[in-house]
Amino acid sequence: MLQLKKEGGLALEKLRSEDNFPPAWQNMEELESRTNNLIAHFRDERYRISQQLGGLSLIAAMLDRTLRTSENERMDDRSLSEQEKLELVQALDRQNKLMQLYPRYVALLLPLVEEVAQRERRTANILELASGSGGLALALAEEVRRKKLPVSVTGSDIVPKFVEEGNRLAAAKQLPLTFRQLNAFALPAFPEGSVDLMVLSQSLHHFTPGQLAVIIAQAAKQTTTAFVGIDGYRSLLLAGGVPLMASLQGIPAFACDGLTSARKFYSELELALIAEIATGTREHTITCDWPLTILTIRFDGSAVRTTQPPTP
Repeated sequence: MLQLKKEGGLALEKLRSEDNFPPAWQNMEELESRTNNLIAHFRDERYRISQQLGGLSLIAAMLDRTLRTSENERMDDRSLSEQEKLELVQALDRQNKLMQLYPRYVALLLPLVEEVAQRERRTANILELASGSGGLALALAEEVRRKKLPVSVTGSDIVPKFVEEGNRLAAAKQLPLTFRQLNAFALPAFPEGSVDLMVLSQSLHHFTPGQLAVIIAQAAKQTTTAFVGIDGYRSLLLAGGVPLMASLQGIPAFACDGLTSARKFYSELELALIAEIATGTREHTITCDWPLTILTIRFDGSAVRTTQPPTP
């Protein structure tokens, strides 16, 4: 219901009819600003169309507007100590394990990883941004070791405590994995060919549309094969279900973060629009593997645009 595919499709058609679409940009500051402005314009246009259609369309649009928030999660609060932030991402890690999400993430990523290794006949290099507790990077490294694949996994985060904890866990498990402190908005210049797959998991909604576009644009410049973003599917069911699951751990701040996150999930068309602005192309696919939305952007010319058209 909150995907608003029909209304969003009509709004996107209107945007495409306007001049300078997708908007040109010369630097990351322009990209961030113009993406934020265009997504705001898209949402306003989508709401206007919902008003014209009336009925369930208007009800869904009003629910979407009511639920949406720009509030930051507690784990992103700069006033929190690194230890307090670590406790929150560890709570998320426990929830992911309970819901068996890591095996699903690994299953989604492995075909791309194996494709790179077979095509290039060398070690495939994976970089995860905003790794948090490091749960996905650890699970991926474990599977790589189990299958004896020629793959190098690197996790990263801007919080030093997360990096320290990730490296401690990787060492304890003797995994082919390292964690680095990286700012996802200002990545260093990596050696050519040193990053084949860039991954952002359960974090897309933590970033504004403009910030997410900056991350994707950097991936386009420095990644040989693809960027993969995995996040929750924007829906009424998850708007209630995510905070309910989070509340089971008895940590009020984590339960609040669950509600905030569910309110901020992007719709499929919003992600498609952000990807198009960041890359200037439509070489992306967006799929739903409930309760997940997966954005895949190929940089090697292998993509076929499969974003679903709006349902009539």
